[in-house]
Amino acid sequence: MYIYAERDERWDMRWQQLFADLQAQFDAAEEAEAQAEWASRARAEMGAVRFADRLGGSTGERVTVTCRGAGPVTGVLVDLGVDWLLLGDERGRDQLVALAAVRSAAGLGRWTAPVQEEGPVRARLDLRRALRGLARDRSPVQVVLDDGSVLTGTIDRVGADYLEVAEHPADEPRRSGAVRQVSAVVIGAVAVVRTLLPGWD
Repeated sequence: MYIYAERDERWDMRWQQLFADLQAQFDAAEEAEAQAEWASRARAEMGAVRFADRLGGSTGERVTVTCRGAGPVTGVLVDLGVDWLLLGDERGRDQLVALAAVRSAAGLGRWTAPVQEEGPVRARLDLRRALRGLARDRSPVQVVLDDGSVLTGTIDRVGADYLEVAEHPADEPRRSGAVRQVSAVVIGAVAVVRTLLPGWD
């Protein structure tokens, strides 16, 4: 009897150990599957993030964007549109940057702005509308093109796919006697538009 009882206890212990091992393997496999699913979901979510959304997470922060034709442009990210971003520099100038001209961004925080649907109103607040706001303001600006050329003057008007810049010295108001020439520029060629401050630029 004693031998059978001892054998039964060992038999029970083996089964318990086997079940414990199986449970541990099952738990480990379940944890690995959950980790893989989480990683896959994170990759899929990250795959839906646009560059503008990534930049939007740094609103209010100092960033540097490197632009085709303009090089590095640094400032506090003030606002972001569907195809533009607005940086404020240390001198108080606004710098309207065409997203199409941006090649890279540095100084971004860890956060990403929530992905936003482009509704009809948001879609209409594009670079062309922002340029029209500058034209209404009549402030002197510096328009940097994607080939590196720079036009200084006042934006006279903005068409469907172009803008006209009355070129004149930054320290003079737009008067017919001060205007050297009027240049029509394709909006797609605009990299950065900076507002100019009297006495600074």
